[in-house]
Amino acid sequence: MKRLLIVLSAALLAACASNGAAPTADREIKTDSDRTDADRRAAIHLELAQGYFSRGQFPTALDSLKLALQAKPDMREAVNLRGLIYAAMGDLQLAEDTFRRALAIYPNDPDTLHNYGWFMCQQQRWQAADSLFDQALAQSTYRAPARTLLAKGVCEARSGRMLLAEKTLLRAFELDPASPVVAVNLSEVLYRNHELERARFYIKRVNDQPEQVNAQSLWLQLRVERQLGHAGIVDDLALLLRRKYPQAPETQALDAGRYED
Repeated sequence: MKRLLIVLSAALLAACASNGAAPTADREIKTDSDRTDADRRAAIHLELAQGYFSRGQFPTALDSLKLALQAKPDMREAVNLRGLIYAAMGDLQLAEDTFRRALAIYPNDPDTLHNYGWFMCQQQRWQAADSLFDQALAQSTYRAPARTLLAKGVCEARSGRMLLAEKTLLRAFELDPASPVVAVNLSEVLYRNHELERARFYIKRVNDQPEQVNAQSLWLQLRVERQLGHAGIVDDLALLLRRKYPQAPETQALDAGRYED
């Protein structure tokens, strides 16, 4: 099956809820003045690590992350990111051990469950991935359920469960209809399920917004329109794809007539 178009962000969400159980009257709204020097150093190094990670500079990201953890060993976001970095560097056992340790420190943390689930999906451990995604979604304080539904739907599609993936991605779209990543992945699954008119609806939502268009979205709509027999639209999309993205793999597939790669 063709690789889906998902782009998962490396950045971690902030903590979703306080772990403290103090009565409301005993709690304060935290401001910058409450942060210690160690908090500030850790935050700076974490931000650097996330930036390096997003650019694929994994050893440098790990160096910055180590400095963050030296300043604040129990920093949730740093502990979580460490597993992603190890996975990206190809040390799968160390990545898995890191995710497990993170959950031991922060049980039921939805961000860790999400990232661990995606790691399991990449290893094609479908049942474990499903369980971790479901645990993340079950947390009442989780602020990013659409993100996990997106990852879960893509994972289901990768494992061949296309009808289930369609339902999951529809739930993600209901929660985040403005997300082009959700719309593209949903359209791809609908296309694979031969729901061509519905696939066209979602991919056109993306391509009708100039700031959201890319080679992948144009290529997907071109294939949908081709199956629907809209030759004129196919020609227009092919011209646009060649003009805007002449070196893209999608353009090369178009020129070679490989519509289902």
